[in-house]
Order: sequence, then structure tokens, then C-alpha cells
Amino acid sequence: MTSAITEGVRVSVLTQYQPEYSSPMQAHFVFTYRITIENHSEHTVQLLRRHWFIHDSNGTVREVEGEGVVGQQPVLEPGEVHEYVSGCNLRTSMGKMGGTYLMERIMDGKQFNVTIPEFTMIAPYRLN
Repeated sequence: MTSAITEGVRVSVLTQYQPEYSSPMQAHFVFTYRITIENHSEHTVQLLRRHWFIHDSNGTVREVEGEGVVGQQPVLEPGEVHEYVSGCNLRTSMGKMGGTYLMERIMDGKQFNVTIPEFTMIAPYRLN
């Protein structure tokens, strides 16, 4: 598991290869990732947007941005946790992702970026 903390908001990531949805012969590799967002600050915050950079090991980089995460813009009170699972497909058996979440403090509207720590996605057979 990979983690990073920005302004009291901790983001942790755990990845898993999905062989049943992948087709290595067609250069299609599917991974899921579980994100845990923990609010360790003293302020209520809301996740507004996401901004990802997705890297295949062949040098291809994709940029993805949009509102919220999996259709939600969660509000986290101090001490609260939000988890979600999403997925990514790569053209290679190895890659990495990272980025930021745009968050807003509810009390004063201050917006800030929270780091999504860079994490790797590797098909297990590549580790042998």
C-alpha cells in the first residue's frame, strides 16, 4: 500500500491485477485500485475533482480529469474515511498512476490539491 498526506488528508492506494478481464495477447491489461481517503485535519473537506496521470511502460502517458470520484463528491468530517474502488486498463503489463484531488474546506471555501501518491500496476507474472 502506498500513502501520502497533504494538509491532513491521507490518501492510500492498493492495486490488484484482474486476469479475468485482461487479454495479454491483445495488449489489454486491467487493474483495479482501492483508494482510502482519511481526513486527519480539523476541518470538514469535500473532494471536488480528480486529476490523474496514467503511464504505460511503453512510454504512453494519458491524462484524465473530471468531477469527483466514481460519480461522487464526498464530504469528509474530521476523522472520517471515504473508500472507493475504480479501475484502469493498460496496453502493457506494467504501468503507474498518480495525481491530485482538488479539495475544498467547507468553512471558508479554501481549495487545495491533495497528492494521490504514485503507485505501480504490475501483472504478477512479471514479478517472477
